[in-house]
Amino acid sequence: MRTQYLHLSAYPCDDCKGPVVSGWLAVRESEVSRETDIRQVGAVCLSCGHRQSKITEPGVTRQFPPVEWESASILSGSHLETAFSEMLARAT
Repeated sequence: MRTQYLHLSAYPCDDCKGPVVSGWLAVRESEVSRETDIRQVGAVCLSCGHRQSKITEPGVTRQFPPVEWESASILSGSHLETAFSEMLARAT
């Protein structure tokens, strides 16, 4: 069973020290398989809108548990990536 997961992490912004939220998608072919088809969907500071894709302060990243996406239409990835990219564009 092919399942897609959304991963989120947060780290401080270099510009304002606000929270930068970064996301990526990954697919598992079964519950015991490794994740494949990993795609970055972007990163943006929630306070100032700065797009900071790299973590510059080691040790301060907060990883959140992956969230399973059950919709078959999202498994292609392009739909969610497009929506996330549009949201990032509106933030700046």
